[in-house]
Amino acid sequence: MADLHNKVAIVTGGASGIGRASALLMAREGAKVVVADMSERAGRDVVAEIEQAGGIARFQALDVRSDESCAALVAETLRHFGQLDIAFNNAGIFASPSLTEDQGLTLWQQMLEVNLTGVFNCMVHELQAMKAGGGSIINTASVAGIRGTFGAAAYSASKHGVIGLTRSAALEYGKYGVRINALCPGLIETPMTAGPGSGFSEQMINGAVRSTPLRRQGSPEEMAEMVLWLAGPRAAYSTGAHYVVDGGFSA
Repeated sequence: MADLHNKVAIVTGGASGIGRASALLMAREGAKVVVADMSERAGRDVVAEIEQAGGIARFQALDVRSDESCAALVAETLRHFGQLDIAFNNAGIFASPSLTEDQGLTLWQQMLEVNLTGVFNCMVHELQAMKAGGGSIINTASVAGIRGTFGAAAYSASKHGVIGLTRSAALEYGKYGVRINALCPGLIETPMTAGPGSGFSEQMINGAVRSTPLRRQGSPEEMAEMVLWLAGPRAAYSTGAHYVVDGGFSA
């Protein structure tokens, strides 16, 4: 496991799914964790769960579409904890599938604004905070960021963009000791893929599972293990890469 004692981590989209699992795991490994999310109630529940287990955490309301909100997230992290070592930029959205011609400009802009510009907004301030002492940034992309996705052109484009942003920034900030990588999950059992308004039908999920060599969905906890590795010292020579964790779906 990774020893994250004396490290401070930000997790965006930390109130549920992969973000929640990653925040809990990093806290168990000793990190002080800032859980950032639009959902205050769910975010504070994660903080309470960390604290009940003996960890240290705080909640920060965040709208990644707002540069001011992202700046406040980093500023408050530095004010409370004095440093920033790890940032997991995980907040994102999905939408019900439709043909490209039917997605419309509004959906296109929403996908880019949250999934891509949101990552950029966070990174700008995280990088400024990490330049002096180094750190690790992990950005959530997707298997949709390395291949086409039927019915999800806008989502796929946004996640391709995350990988390009990750690679470019890694080239620029390696000299400061800042490592930047992308996580590319496959079909993971989270609120984004299950329940009302998720955008995924049971037929879609079953079809994806049949196309996955391991014949199941992944869990948020399995994604968190990769996030933990990328955040910690065992990944010290990894930067500018994207890590596919999809049960073999993209193979």
